[in-house]
Parts: sequence; structure tokens; C-alpha cells
Amino acid sequence: MQKILLLVDAISTWIGHLFAWLILALTGLICYEVFARYVLNNPHPWAFDVQIMFYGTLFMMAGAYALSKNGHVRGDILYGFFQPRTQATIDLILYIVFFIPGVVAIVWAGYSYAGESFAIREHSSITADGPPLYPFKMILPLAGAVLLLQGLVEIIRCLLCLKTGEWTSREHDVEEVDVEKLKTMVQSN
Repeated sequence: MQKILLLVDAISTWIGHLFAWLILALTGLICYEVFARYVLNNPHPWAFDVQIMFYGTLFMMAGAYALSKNGHVRGDILYGFFQPRTQATIDLILYIVFFIPGVVAIVWAGYSYAGESFAIREHSSITADGPPLYPFKMILPLAGAVLLLQGLVEIIRCLLCLKTGEWTSREHDVEEVDVEKLKTMVQSN
């Protein structure tokens, strides 16, 4: 079972890392547009739409990655003091009541929006010759499906924690801070 959980974590991590490259594309696009606008005096009307699409894609596709790393924001004021079984109970209730219905709605609606957009080859109406929207709208059901898969893994983790009293391990990834080194420094003082 643990291998399957870690496999889904690895898939979410790989997808998160893949779409993180959009940060470089977005940065390059913004720099190019600033140069074109202020140096060449030749702004591109489509650039703003494409920037929003890049950022939206990056944001949506990072959801499963953040969930796999237990990186979503939560009210840890009390939660962190609870025993693992209590934490798992709270998480399980919230996943069933809010997460699953919300993400299923995103996948369902996203599939409909993407299908309609693809059928008419929808383009942005912000500018006269706006970029196509259907590739961007196809990200909605894709991101929702990946997030739903990771959410099911988190539900299984909650059930395993309720059974054993301990959280199962997660795939290790890069961290902003070397947590172990920081703990050692704090304990030595």
C-alpha cells in the first residue's frame, strides 16, 4: 500500500516540477513584453492574456504537488498540538465533506467548459485578436483529476493513521529550509 501512496506522491511531484518551468516562461514573457513596450514602443495586446494563462496553469497544476508535500495552508494553532489520530479524524471529515465534492465539481465543470471551448475554438475577447482559450481551459479538468487522485491518497493516509496511530511517510523533496539542521541548531542553544 505504501508503495502506491508514494507512487502517486511521485507523480504529483513530477507534474509539479514539470509545470514549475512555467515560471521561467512567464518571467521571460514579462521581460520581453516590458522590453517591447518601453524600448521598442511596440506592445503586444495578446501578452497580458498569455501571462494570465501561464500563471493560472502554474497555480492549478501546483495543487496536487502542494497536497502531496502537506504544504497547503491550515490553521495549525490547535491542529499541531493534537495527536495523529485526532488530526487524521479532522482531515478525513474535511476531505469527505469539502474536498471531494469541491474537486469533483471542478473536474465536472472544467470538463464541460473545456469541451465547449474546444468545440468553438474559443479565443480571448479582451483583445481583438486574442489568443486561444481552449488549451488553457483544458487544464481545469486535468488539474482537478490530478488533485483528486492525490486527495484519495491523503484519505487513505488518514485511514491508515486512524488504524496505526502514526502518519505514513511521504516522498521527500526539496525544502526551503533544512529542517533537520534548523532543529539541531535550536536544540543546541
